[in-house]
Amino acid sequence: MTGRGLRIVLLGAPGAGKGTQARRLSEAFDVPDISTGDIFRNAVTAGTPMGAAAKRFMDRGELVPDDVTIGIVRERLAQSDAAAGFVMDGFPRTAHQATALDAMLAGMDQTLDAVVEIAVPREILIERLTQRRSCTSCQASYHLMSAPPKVADVCDRCGGTLVHRTDDSDKTIVHRLAVHDAQTAPLVSYYRGAGLLHTVDGTQPIDTAYEAIVAAAASQGGGRAA
Repeated sequence: MTGRGLRIVLLGAPGAGKGTQARRLSEAFDVPDISTGDIFRNAVTAGTPMGAAAKRFMDRGELVPDDVTIGIVRERLAQSDAAAGFVMDGFPRTAHQATALDAMLAGMDQTLDAVVEIAVPREILIERLTQRRSCTSCQASYHLMSAPPKVADVCDRCGGTLVHRTDDSDKTIVHRLAVHDAQTAPLVSYYRGAGLLHTVDGTQPIDTAYEAIVAAAASQGGGRAA
């Protein structure tokens, strides 16, 4: 059975598994996975002015400025495939971005179904990030221990080259997690106050975490997967 769609925000530190769950939710509910990280990385690969500007921040493990990020999300939500819903991965990351998203949705007469925080201890996050590899062509993600490619350094999906991203270096990882704690973690309180927040254990099996996320959306009145 197909419901009215799904509008959900996934919160969590880098390495928590937001991307994996976002892609699965996107496929199950037939709504776009809106990942600001992927949008920026695609722009970097394409060599666009936005990509060049974003790269300077990403390489240092810092957040891309709010005005740039809010602008690309506003443009993405205006596209026709987002009319029935979306899975938001990597946005909002600051309180200012959260209020901007509220305003965008209000202007479209829409509301969020749920906000799910994927919680993972710091030591596991660091282990996951240092073992992560990404495809230079399609941006697919792999983990050398838990989800390795079939052929070393080759993407299963498109045959592209897998690399250790610049923002996954040891020094940058520590900085990224510190930035998350300082700027993004307050969103937990923001959405808890709005009655939308659910917390899911991100160390449990992927399937189990997925079912918990779907249950959280359903408890708030979200749609059902086909």
